[in-house]
Amino acid sequence: MSAGTPRHQAVLAEAPTALPAGERPTPGPIAVLPEPRDVFVAAVEAGGGTVAPLSAETRGVVWLDYQRAAELSDVLAAHPQIEWVQLPWAGVDAFAELMRGTAHGGPLWTSAKGAFAQPVAEHALALSLALLRFLPRRIRAQSWNAAPDGVSLYGLRVVIIGAGGIALELMRLLAAFRAEITVVRRSDTPVPGAARTVTSDRLHDVLPEADLVIVAAALTDGTRDLIAAPEFQLMPSTAYLVNVARGGLVNTDDLVHALAVGTIAGAAVDVTVPEPLPDGHPLWVAPNVIITPHMADTPTMTAPLLAERISVNTRAFLGDARFVGVVDPARGY
Repeated sequence: MSAGTPRHQAVLAEAPTALPAGERPTPGPIAVLPEPRDVFVAAVEAGGGTVAPLSAETRGVVWLDYQRAAELSDVLAAHPQIEWVQLPWAGVDAFAELMRGTAHGGPLWTSAKGAFAQPVAEHALALSLALLRFLPRRIRAQSWNAAPDGVSLYGLRVVIIGAGGIALELMRLLAAFRAEITVVRRSDTPVPGAARTVTSDRLHDVLPEADLVIVAAALTDGTRDLIAAPEFQLMPSTAYLVNVARGGLVNTDDLVHALAVGTIAGAAVDVTVPEPLPDGHPLWVAPNVIITPHMADTPTMTAPLLAERISVNTRAFLGDARFVGVVDPARGY
């Protein structure tokens, strides 16, 4: 694989979107906010854009801080001429209310969805293998012991919830293990690489057959607590859960209970509710659980990937390319 290829693949994980001429933003200066970083300013300029301080002339905004969504709301209220907003992460739940308020006549929203697919899928695979090989227990052991035996990933029945860039990249990785993959998504349009594609209302039909359930869906009002007590009860006691999407997709209290009573065999979560997970929370001492602190895609990993997404969408903003990662404000992803 040549240098640069992984990032190229990551960008293209989300299909480019061509907008009708009447819906395209008006090219103009782009503000990089709330605190510009050189790598992202350079990305705008690499895409042919002009970076300038926020003013009445600003037509595009690259917003870099997920935690400061309220400030973006103030920016848009004070500058209604802004026609395009690039968000910093694949998940946009922090901006959902703001986007819904601008669904009719507001700016075009793009996110990083698909851009970070490779590091997140890699992390999901690492967590899956660690669980199946009982590494949480092995790592903490201070004496030689032979129990329990590990489980091989080869040929397992894997249910992936979601069909975005992370899911697609994860399926490519799982292909080497000859896993039997079922994808659960909003649409029943077949996903290449999956043995089955089913709609979300059939989640309960496929959970009883799952050896491994990997959550890689967007968090919306409709997917909150998607995996809770009823879903855990449907899973085999030998099944494992991995969540690399958003903490709100899995009910934390129900997960703790399922692990404590052996409803499922184990879980690995990169995201939680609450987040950060406080010291002393029962999940920290639950049996056979791995908790990573929202590190599936670290800033070191994501900065060049986000920069490439910004460059692509800057070119689209100027009319020289198609937008990637367009967000539907009504759906929230």
